[in-house]
Amino acid sequence: MQKFNKNLFPTDYASIVDKINKIHPEQYAKSSNFLNGHVTYLSPYISRGVISVKQVRDAVLKNGFSSFQSEKLIQELAWREYFQRVWQAKKELIWKDLKQAQPDVQHHKMPTALLEAFTGIQVIDEQIQHLYDGGYAHNHIRMYLAAIACNIGKAHWEQPAKWMYYHLLDGDMASNNCSWQWVAGAFSSKKYYCNQENINKYTHTNQLDTFMDTSYEEIIDMQVPNTLIATSNLQLTTKLPITELPKIDVTKPTLIYNSYNLDPKWRKNENVNRVLLLESSHFANYPVSENVLNFIIALSKNIQNIQIVVGEMDAIKALYEEKGMAIREAIISKEHPLFEHYPGIKDQREWLFPGVTGYFPSFSSFWKKCQR
Repeated sequence: MQKFNKNLFPTDYASIVDKINKIHPEQYAKSSNFLNGHVTYLSPYISRGVISVKQVRDAVLKNGFSSFQSEKLIQELAWREYFQRVWQAKKELIWKDLKQAQPDVQHHKMPTALLEAFTGIQVIDEQIQHLYDGGYAHNHIRMYLAAIACNIGKAHWEQPAKWMYYHLLDGDMASNNCSWQWVAGAFSSKKYYCNQENINKYTHTNQLDTFMDTSYEEIIDMQVPNTLIATSNLQLTTKLPITELPKIDVTKPTLIYNSYNLDPKWRKNENVNRVLLLESSHFANYPVSENVLNFIIALSKNIQNIQIVVGEMDAIKALYEEKGMAIREAIISKEHPLFEHYPGIKDQREWLFPGVTGYFPSFSSFWKKCQR
């Protein structure tokens, strides 16, 4: 059984808050692009809805750092929010090329060299293995993987994005898909390229003589290297546990948690039923690894009296309907593009810039509105 790194990603809420309070935004701004740089390691908790980007921003400012000192960090948090707003607007179209067809696509499969971690670029292969073992990849590594798969290997972004989403503890469909499309030129004005010199710089390695060890001019015009020609069809599944129906007191509302909402502070003091709903239909469409599923379940233990239920929303609804209870106020969830089928009350998520809504074609246009 795979195990996520409990030292890097503890799941108890006190340790998560401690991580927030240890953020040094100036160090983050100086070194976060480097593989061994000062990063927050908060993305899995943000993606899973345990904490919010606003909570992180507010804590940093409360800890004595100014907005000027924290600008780079806040901007990165805003990128997350921007992708969420894109998702809200585009919904299931998040799985389609958002701005334009990805250029130079030769296939819609997964480059086998990436899947099996034998690209020949030592640090890339090591980081893919870390992704498999620990469920995490540094942001620069994610960009390198996307550039190698899509811009060097000429793969359409969708299958490699599903591969990465499957393994990431911080798997967030909006951030993942939009980032892959940004690199591949489907959600940006140009593709993102890297070469071996750039990889060496930001990973503190010195490897030479790889298919990436050439100039940017040659990289852009390169034919697919032999290493990346072989492709594979992805076989991704999630094995969910077997659970019983929850014990629901139908005289009380039921709060529905899911893999994107594991907030232990949400309506904390209310007398309600609390259910982590793991819908088979959801994971059939958007599978995650055993590693990720274990992490989700471990995070849910921060929620007092939570019941884990593998099933569909209809089963929860039926418990109320059998007793003649109205669903409209009986089921409460948080607004989210993946869970619009939930009935009942939908609370808003906590936003960094709640007044900046709708679709923006670029982060720069979104950020300008945020700054105003």
